Amino acid sequence: MTSSSSPVSPITEDDIAHFLVNTPGFFERHAELLASVTITSPHGQRAVSLHERQAEMLREKIKGLEHRVMDMVRHGHENAAIADKIHQWSRRLLAERDAAALPQAVEQGMQALFDVPQVALRLWGMAPGHAGQPFAQGVSEDVRSFASSLTMPFCGPNLGFEATAWLAQTGQVQSLALLPLRRGAIDSAEQPAFGLLVLGSPDPHRFEATMGTEFLARMAELASAALSRLL
Repeated sequence: MTSSSSPVSPITEDDIAHFLVNTPGFFERHAELLASVTITSPHGQRAVSLHERQAEMLREKIKGLEHRVMDMVRHGHENAAIADKIHQWSRRLLAERDAAALPQAVEQGMQALFDVPQVALRLWGMAPGHAGQPFAQGVSEDVRSFASSLTMPFCGPNLGFEATAWLAQTGQVQSLALLPLRRGAIDSAEQPAFGLLVLGSPDPHRFEATMGTEFLARMAELASAALSRLL
């Protein structure tokens, strides 16, 4: 009586790939296969050798790395340019002797150095000598509470925030950035805000929710430090 044997599973591509990966000496023992094996090039229907295909893959990898390096260099130049503008802006604020002129210096510097089309700010809790200034008027309790709740710049579409009414041409604003002004670091939630800086642009992509806000945060802290002279 003979027993029936179970059918042998056919060898799959995964089996072959697993064998080659785990048998590094195979091509050393069969070096002639490296020259005889041909595959289709991704850049056409012509057949190329395994060596040539490996060279193509290396060239593609190098090209991808070159693009990444170029992007890094470009971002580095852009960041250096922004840092230089922040330095110039800080110098202007430090050089301003008239404390009452600082809000205007902040706004004008933003527009001139950073090409922000519309800028406005409001302050509250000012010293008696500055409480009657235009920049200390027209701020509701809702805006004050909202500003104090921010621990980082808000960037995104114009959703009809009350503070956008401070801008000269509110109807043209498609995207905006809202920067809370407070003593110390911008993320010091225990410190209530004493102001809000509004940046508006007709470009819907100028201030996006996914953009980095590191520079905006530093600018908010610098403006806060300068404007604290009015408290």
